[in-house]
Amino acid sequence: MLRRLATGDEWWRPLPPGVSADVLRVLAARGVRAFGDGFVALLLPIYLVERGFSALAVGTIVTGTLVGTALMTLWVGWIANRYSRRLLLLTAAVLLVIAVVGTMNPTSGDASIFVPLEQTVLTETIEPRRRTALFARYSVIGSCASALGVLAAAFPDYATAWTGCSRSTATQLMFGLYAFLGLGAFLLYRPLSPAVEVADKTPEAPLGPSKKLVYGMAALFGMDSFGTGFLVQSLLALWLYQAFQVSVTTTATILFWTGVCSAVSYLVAVPIAERIGLINTMVFTHLPSNILLILTPLAPNLATAIALLLVRSALSQMDVPTRTSYVMAVVTPPERPAAASITAVPKTFAWAAGSMISGYLLTLSTFGWPLLIGGIIKGVYDILLLIKFQKVRPPEEAGAAAD
Repeated sequence: MLRRLATGDEWWRPLPPGVSADVLRVLAARGVRAFGDGFVALLLPIYLVERGFSALAVGTIVTGTLVGTALMTLWVGWIANRYSRRLLLLTAAVLLVIAVVGTMNPTSGDASIFVPLEQTVLTETIEPRRRTALFARYSVIGSCASALGVLAAAFPDYATAWTGCSRSTATQLMFGLYAFLGLGAFLLYRPLSPAVEVADKTPEAPLGPSKKLVYGMAALFGMDSFGTGFLVQSLLALWLYQAFQVSVTTTATILFWTGVCSAVSYLVAVPIAERIGLINTMVFTHLPSNILLILTPLAPNLATAIALLLVRSALSQMDVPTRTSYVMAVVTPPERPAAASITAVPKTFAWAAGSMISGYLLTLSTFGWPLLIGGIIKGVYDILLLIKFQKVRPPEEAGAAAD
């Protein structure tokens, strides 16, 4: 019964059955934004270093962008139960175009105000038994588009060689492209239908009976993200640059293949969750990946470090679609935007704190202390998550167990 509910046997399909045009638009917008985040995450820190900023200053700037994003995400999630999801998505796209409040995303992941809105829209437009499969595709598209964006970060090098323009000018053109991609997202959100809205738009508090549960998840997810902050892609690129003196093009290639490994892991997570449940999938794939992360700074050469990073990437992201599906499943529909933002905002602030500390550590030594510390923190999170939430099951899992 659990197998049928989770539909893990459909994990290989490009899209789960029953997706609507609204779903396709949201997935396309996700890809457009992730492509921009991919090249910005790599180009921004190196551009700043070339402009004379220290590693600590780069970490501070990463922190500032993450904090700004966190505040906007919390605000959007808190009011989304009273306003049109389509209108809020369009507004977020405009902010991305002007790149003032939307800010450039330094993580290459989707830490943005779009997250609570897109997650709730997708949940409203798919049946529960296919929810995890849809979020796996959502994650795959984001990861693949981000990986392509990372490859596109090599454009300034090629432009300098082909045209003779300065690297600084070519990089600035890429930042202009980032704003243009925001316009593309706006055009994709514009035709969304009324089906993406929740019928019950209540003026009451955005969180009701699930408040304690959501805050508990937020605290643990924040701990995990504090560990992730030590190795956001911008700072991971900086560590590779300092430790092994690799070029931007080589770094882009490494990060591209880690993105490909992550994309495959999203899909593989679906049949695993079908068999052992969402929480168990989150923990028992994430914990081994953190052990590999701890070993990475001990690698004697670049080839070994790359191998550890690739294997880790094949495991570390299986908790992404399962976590999103779990949060959306264990709260009521009107609570979903607030739950998505509240569980995301502590993650973003924790990212910011981890990034700041990581930047400071990289000024002290080329040894990968950020990777070592981040892996330990994330491993402790895995154990606590299993203890706290193993018995809190999504409705479809609880119903299957009862049968």
